[in-house]
Amino acid sequence: MSTVHGRHTVITVNAKDISPYCDTSQLTRGADESDVTGYGKAAHVSGDDTLKKSEFTCSGKYDNTVSTGPRAALRPLVGTITTVTRKPEGTGVGKPLETFSAFVAEYVETNPVADHIAWSAKFTVSDDIADTTQ
Repeated sequence: MSTVHGRHTVITVNAKDISPYCDTSQLTRGADESDVTGYGKAAHVSGDDTLKKSEFTCSGKYDNTVSTGPRAALRPLVGTITTVTRKPEGTGVGKPLETFSAFVAEYVETNPVADHIAWSAKFTVSDDIADTTQ
């Protein structure tokens, strides 16, 4: 079995590489659940003709770089749909590439008194995720 270190992950949002500022990211692929239970049943019956419902989150240490940091790259996008690319194994021929449109639902900055400022962003995937290779 081969493993891949997370430090190779590459994330771009709206064509801006935010990878150097990220220390965690998560792409959750899910689906709505459809209840097709009819009268007389003793348990719920789930339908399989549902819509996909995926979410992407990322976060890291705050960087005040004006032109490239997460604040400059992500904050103006809140409330809009943008393009996100994720290379979970890093850059290289034959490695996976995930591309999707996403609604930027929130950008959060956290200021703890005894630690570094942190940021996080939450995206709702809009439509299908294109799974290809580089």
